[in-house]
Amino acid sequence: MKVPRFELERWQSIWENRVELNISESGVLPLSPGELLETEAERAALLESRLGYPQTNGSEELRGRIAALYPGAAAGNVLATCGTAEANFLVTWALVEPGDEVIFMQPNYMQVGLLAEGMGAGVKPLWLREELNWAPDLEELKRMVTPRTRLIAVCNPNNPTGAVLSEAAMAGIVEVAAKAGAWLLADEVYRGAEHAGGLTPTFWGRYERVLCTAGLSKAYGLPGLRMGWVVGEAATIERLWCYHDYTAISVAALSDRLAAAALEPARREKILARTRRLVREHYPIVGEWLSRHAGRLTHVPPRAGAIAWVGLPGVNTAEFCEELRERKGVLLVPGEQFALPGYVRVGYGYERDKLRAALERVDALLSQTVEPR
Repeated sequence: MKVPRFELERWQSIWENRVELNISESGVLPLSPGELLETEAERAALLESRLGYPQTNGSEELRGRIAALYPGAAAGNVLATCGTAEANFLVTWALVEPGDEVIFMQPNYMQVGLLAEGMGAGVKPLWLREELNWAPDLEELKRMVTPRTRLIAVCNPNNPTGAVLSEAAMAGIVEVAAKAGAWLLADEVYRGAEHAGGLTPTFWGRYERVLCTAGLSKAYGLPGLRMGWVVGEAATIERLWCYHDYTAISVAALSDRLAAAALEPARREKILARTRRLVREHYPIVGEWLSRHAGRLTHVPPRAGAIAWVGLPGVNTAEFCEELRERKGVLLVPGEQFALPGYVRVGYGYERDKLRAALERVDALLSQTVEPR
């Protein structure tokens, strides 16, 4: 198995701590342990924790609290993983064989598609359409399915567009998967970071071959815990646990404990309320910036997440982002890293002052690069 370099992860890993202004992140300003554990008793108990091996599939308390997020699920339906990335890796590794076909929603975080290619599968992109407000064309999806279709992979809410699938679209995707007997992998790591309305519906429970992945990195502001999970039918979770034994073995003991604390119902609601407040307060800064470039840029407002997907017509966005980093000290993510050139992803979940300063520097370069339409 050979996989290509993961350009998005390498780009951010190299530069995010070297640039002056980083607006490439897709989450919100991370919480500190002191903010998460609010009482001295909780903090003292954490410091007294023995750093032994935890239960390798996740503690009973943690898996029970994750299961509570999915109607009808129990602890046996949950496998705790080292971030959503490991969850997605385990699903792809366990299900995809050489010669299979994988239908992969795009634009998207490229992990599953690149892994499937490395595993010898044929990957077909299911493109979200800007003219449909970054929704898929379900008729196109139906035409893509063949007897070799093994897996359909979606991301909802979507990274990088911030779009959320309609109920009709979700039902249509499930119908296509069920008719083909294909597995459906739903990466739902941005659930909980909605700009308006309630929690984005989950794919869980709509079909016996649905596997939902998520974690605490994006909507919860806890990426440093490296805590993720897979939710599925108990027999499938047992199978994935076997694969997990060959990767990380278990999540870190302190991550298990802190994740269980974060998912205590009252604390969870408080954390998600903070996230929603941040995205609602910060997005208008991006909206105001976009209004200054009406006629130059394209954009569909996101419905979830701290990410704005902005079109720069006629621009080589890889070169633009490289020049922005070198000359202006600002880090953006170019669309090339999502297999869709001509766009950039702007992260706005961190400090407002730095966001404003970064966008002013983007302005300076845009004025030299992008002509009014």
